[in-house]
Amino acid sequence: MEKRRIEIMDTTLRDGEQTSGVSFTAPEKLTLAKLLLEELQVDRIEVASARVSEGEFESVRQITAWAESAGRIAQVEVLTFVDGGASLEWMQKSGAVVQNLLTKGSLNHLTYQLRKTPQQHFKDISGVLAQAVKQGVTSNVYLEDWSNGMRNSPEYVFEFLDFLGTQPVARILLPDTLGVLTPGETFAFLDQIVKRYPALHFDFHGHNDYDLSVANVMEAVRAGVRGLHLTVNGMGERAGNAPLASVVAVLNDFMPEVQIGVNESSLYKVSKLVSAFTGIGIPANKPIVGDNVFTQTAGIHADGDNKKNLYFNDLMPERFGRKRKYALGKTSGKANIQKNLQELGLTLNEEDLQKVTARIIELGDKKEKVTREDLPYIISDVLGSDSHAQKVFIRSYVLTHAKGLQPSTTVALEIEGALYEAHAQGDGQFDAFMNALRKVYKGLKAPLPLLTDYAVRIPPGSHSDALCETLITWRFNDREFITRGLDSDQTVSAIKATEKMLNLC
Repeated sequence: MEKRRIEIMDTTLRDGEQTSGVSFTAPEKLTLAKLLLEELQVDRIEVASARVSEGEFESVRQITAWAESAGRIAQVEVLTFVDGGASLEWMQKSGAVVQNLLTKGSLNHLTYQLRKTPQQHFKDISGVLAQAVKQGVTSNVYLEDWSNGMRNSPEYVFEFLDFLGTQPVARILLPDTLGVLTPGETFAFLDQIVKRYPALHFDFHGHNDYDLSVANVMEAVRAGVRGLHLTVNGMGERAGNAPLASVVAVLNDFMPEVQIGVNESSLYKVSKLVSAFTGIGIPANKPIVGDNVFTQTAGIHADGDNKKNLYFNDLMPERFGRKRKYALGKTSGKANIQKNLQELGLTLNEEDLQKVTARIIELGDKKEKVTREDLPYIISDVLGSDSHAQKVFIRSYVLTHAKGLQPSTTVALEIEGALYEAHAQGDGQFDAFMNALRKVYKGLKAPLPLLTDYAVRIPPGSHSDALCETLITWRFNDREFITRGLDSDQTVSAIKATEKMLNLC
């Protein structure tokens, strides 16, 4: 049986930008547009609303110029309005050739917002669609508040769809604008519409106000829609839109009757980039892309994974360019610790393993965060072993920061008994410190890891600002690891975390 192809339209750059406090720059939009279409391989992207601002115009102009040269101009869409052709004129200047025309999908919106009759609205829409044909613009039509329209004025919705069936429209876009649908209603409404208009192409656009967007998407697909509107990280107004990563995984794993073209292995990468551009962090427990979703914490789970992958499901992290991790804390068992030791290339006998396990549980009870990179230090402390003794010491440093002068650092390092000094400037005190370190290691012709993430916070469980915790993520030889520093001074805590890194490489 041939699988039914579902189009995926990503609207992160338009609807996702309605997330409170989010505004992409033109270069950011162009970068994401390229990634979404070329690497993630979504079918279409909605990139902006017409007539919003000069900045929005410039971002669309840059995207369409690239898309035209890449043969992807028909995959770039812009939200437009029934405004006598002003939006179409804006589109023509920007280079866009596909409009998503916003119209009223419920009688309430039509009556109380536009104060028009259905016939007046349809006439206005017909004029815009006719002008689009003359300009060579492809038209899709949004029925705003369609979900409430089906609840409260279905006769108007069907009258509207009867009218659109006579117009030059490529797709009809059905949004649950206020995120009010249940899965049962989603299927019932869309099943009725798809059966009544089998020749028309319908997209479903879900919102997540009740945390039902993924379930509603599944029911929309089951009802026969041909396209879905999604956003990276579920970004969007209020509680956001249906999240791209979750929907892709659900369709691939639970709906074998359909086929999509999205490249799963790029989901995590794009998710992290969108988070970096927007400044909105990804919740640690967010499916597919959250930091914790492929992390086993309970020791019994790690033990089961060792024996027959007993705690695996179809969401294998490798599908999304990720790796499974085993957390260290008070619920860790020996199996968790063994998994982390293997990653470090370390082995312990049974007796020593039990001692290290007891210490990690003790630290977990105190709400201390234990990372894999802490293990050599814990082993050395618990077992009195010098096999992982510290070889690099940051013996002293001078940090300067004065108004009108570039921050600088002088540092003295002891490496395997030899002393080295260096001085450097930087954009901040820690940046200057790192530049001084690089001078030392460059002189030794030794590589340094790349700093990829830097986070400062009050230690978990603390109710005081007397201490701060710095967590630094490093990448070295295709391996990523985290070191932690704790001090009353933020820069000093970062230096402590860096000293740990120097002893791990």
